[in-house]
Amino acid sequence: MRIVKLLCLILLCSLTCIAANPPADDVANQIIQTALQPSPLESNLRQLTDEIGGRVPGTQAMQRAVTWGTHAFTVAGADSVHTEAFTIPYSWSEGATAMTATTFYEVGDTKVGGYLPTVFRVRAVSVAWAPALAPVQHVPIVDVGEGSEADFQKAGDISGKIILVHTVVLKTWADLFAEYTNAPPVIDRAVKGKAKAIAFMATREHDILYRHTNSSAGEIDRIPMVLVAREDGERIARLLAAGRPVWTDLSIPNQLGGPIKASNVIAEIKGSDKPDEFVIVGAHLDSWELGTGALDNGCNAALVIDTLRAIKASGLKPRRTMRFILFSGEEQGLVGSRAYATDHRRELDKAAGVVIYDSGTGKTTSFSIGGRKDVIETAKQLVAPLRQFGVTDLNLAMEWGTDHFDFMLEGVPTFVADQEEANYLENYHAVSDTYDKVEFAQLKQHVAEAAALSFSLASLPEKIAPRLTHDQIEQTMRDTNSVDLLKAFGLWDDWVSGKRGRQK
Repeated sequence: MRIVKLLCLILLCSLTCIAANPPADDVANQIIQTALQPSPLESNLRQLTDEIGGRVPGTQAMQRAVTWGTHAFTVAGADSVHTEAFTIPYSWSEGATAMTATTFYEVGDTKVGGYLPTVFRVRAVSVAWAPALAPVQHVPIVDVGEGSEADFQKAGDISGKIILVHTVVLKTWADLFAEYTNAPPVIDRAVKGKAKAIAFMATREHDILYRHTNSSAGEIDRIPMVLVAREDGERIARLLAAGRPVWTDLSIPNQLGGPIKASNVIAEIKGSDKPDEFVIVGAHLDSWELGTGALDNGCNAALVIDTLRAIKASGLKPRRTMRFILFSGEEQGLVGSRAYATDHRRELDKAAGVVIYDSGTGKTTSFSIGGRKDVIETAKQLVAPLRQFGVTDLNLAMEWGTDHFDFMLEGVPTFVADQEEANYLENYHAVSDTYDKVEFAQLKQHVAEAAALSFSLASLPEKIAPRLTHDQIEQTMRDTNSVDLLKAFGLWDDWVSGKRGRQK
């Protein structure tokens, strides 16, 4: 009888514990259901994109966006909200870039006829953080193909000329990364050959223009550069291939200034048991200004705010503190997240994970975990409730290009949403990146994913994994074949020299 009573007592205690601490899957599903409920997500994003618009650091629009983020976090129920300032070494804005091309049309037999000039406007925008170019006239254009060493040798003398660089139409994530990795060696060769400026063909069709930078840390680049509408660039290339010389009148009146202050916006939900440990959920608030920065990355800035709201609305409390961060200066070289990781380096041993979204509203397929084999088994359990949204995998790659990067180099476990391209690439940094491109049903699912994953990370009995040492990080780079990637983006030297990442 005593044994029966003892068994009953054990069963009762077990049920009580389950009621007080529901299973992790139940908690995740409760947060997911809360996150899928109606919220201010759409109105928040409409205000950010339609009313504030494109957001380049140093502009009034960026300042208004910081105010927007602070207010939205407060309304969402954050325990605290504050901003943290950092410095971008230069300010930059585009003037009225203007480009025309001149060639000659052959009229009949040249013995009795002649040539008539043909002048046409070339649609162009300056590459961001590139220097200005005072107006020049009748400067020859030289086609250097895709800009390889052999292409430059074939082109011959480029001194004082405008070089035209071919590109491929952007279709995949690999194409996008190639667009960034291909540019630096082209710039090196153009500078060495003393070209006047570089004209890159747009990787989008239908006259879509967009803004990129080849600056890696907010510095002014070495040579004036424009991006020209693909159709105009191909027309110039055909003329040159047909033996018709092409000259250009070009003006790039960019406005450059000294150091500027920018701010990250940070909101918190305090942890119940281990408030000194923390999980970060982040996205970048800044954008380029040709469009209104809806897919890159306004939708995910709104996601971060809605993730906080969903967790607060669920009534559940995370074991660790959760920090929700809207980073600035991402487009200038991950400047804001780098500043945050550096400024908070002394407490990164307490960081339990970083979750980042930065790829529009394409369906999430997996999370990139930065080569961390030690987190795989637990991470599989944490993402299991997300299978209902099609999240079925973990990706071991050490990715570059968004705000997890400096945390990864500091040895903190990172989780970056890998997403389908959807309509992201054609609108990336472009005039067409506007509110109407956002798929809100999918974005709500992303909120649910981010809320469930980050809350689960914050509520594990122990951190998912320790912070890696310098040597462990470098070994992970080698294990994932990431050294060449870092070299391609000009980041390896910073790692080796100690300018970037954990140094012990």
